[in-house]
Amino acid sequence: MRYIQEQIQSDLKRKMVFVSGPRQAGKTTLARDIIGKSNSIYLNWDDIDERKRILKRDWSDESRVIALDEIHKYGRWKNFLKGTYDTQKDRHVFLVTGSAKLDIYKKGQDSMLGRFFSWRLHPLCLAELKKNFRIGINSSENVIGKLLEFGGFPEPFFSNDLTLAKRWRNERINLIFRQDIRDLENIKDLTILEIFYFQLSERVGSEIVFSNLARDLEVAPKTVKNWLYVLERTYAVFIVSPYSKSMAKAIVKAPKAYFYDNGEVQGDVGAKFENLVANHLLKKNHFLEDSTGDRYELSYIRDRDGHEVDFVIIKNRKPILLVEAKVSDTKASSHLFYFMHKLKIPMAVQLVLNDDCKLPRTIDGVSVVNASEWLSRPLDMPYGA
Repeated sequence: MRYIQEQIQSDLKRKMVFVSGPRQAGKTTLARDIIGKSNSIYLNWDDIDERKRILKRDWSDESRVIALDEIHKYGRWKNFLKGTYDTQKDRHVFLVTGSAKLDIYKKGQDSMLGRFFSWRLHPLCLAELKKNFRIGINSSENVIGKLLEFGGFPEPFFSNDLTLAKRWRNERINLIFRQDIRDLENIKDLTILEIFYFQLSERVGSEIVFSNLARDLEVAPKTVKNWLYVLERTYAVFIVSPYSKSMAKAIVKAPKAYFYDNGEVQGDVGAKFENLVANHLLKKNHFLEDSTGDRYELSYIRDRDGHEVDFVIIKNRKPILLVEAKVSDTKASSHLFYFMHKLKIPMAVQLVLNDDCKLPRTIDGVSVVNASEWLSRPLDMPYGA
């Protein structure tokens, strides 16, 4: 059972539920598990015959749960859902899933406010593997090593086969570009966009300078910026922006891009580990935000004097936690101390991948901890608990 299944089942008793997330993260399996063996129905917009049934609302009055997958690819999907829900909510409950951000593709249609709850499904992480799949984080199996190499998408992770994982990854990328982006975005040259995607995979953890990438690709900087947000909207990458509030010397423009699939990251173990930490933090942020209603953001922090920390967690517009990712350095980063005191951030943690020393330890408020232990803490555990 996936980590958000119980919450979705509870929310379905009150409203529609939208579940979005990257392709192959497990949304279809989750929807089928929720439906179970009850008298319910699952329909996918990508299937021509099922698409016709959706448009005709061709389901039995006895079908309790109506699961509609990828319906956001229909140009008038929000109006369709609004009308369907308003007229059938006494007979059916609706579960809507999609591999794009369902809250973004509005296309000027009627508001769905008050009619749905939203959840975001992420690939597997240490916390979910420990709780829902009973994989011991400290067992002889190197779980964090598998996540670094295979990524957290269920099929390649559980296959334990690098060749199959590569073949799966190629097919997933092809689906993202040849179906999702083609169907949802007005991109004329998908080949150049794909080249841009692979260039990003070599720049994980680095600031994205649009002018440099535009020069390499022989396009305008505005085009590169638009492409980045296209990739974000279709859950190919996620963007981490710089935190700048109350910082006169902050870097305020250059974002960073990270990959939902850790197996896509090209570079050394440091880049792969930073990407893995970013994935875990974003997943926890989204879970806390979707379940509590508090607003969480993931940013990085850097000033013009060269002080930098990999990540800062922001809750309801206030920074609450600094996170630094280190492969083997167990000496607390001086930049954590600097920003803790400068911005009065109450917590700071340095996650160490290779723990050859006795951890955890706390130095003047900065905790240096083993990454696998800290990242395996329950997703519903508040930061700092």
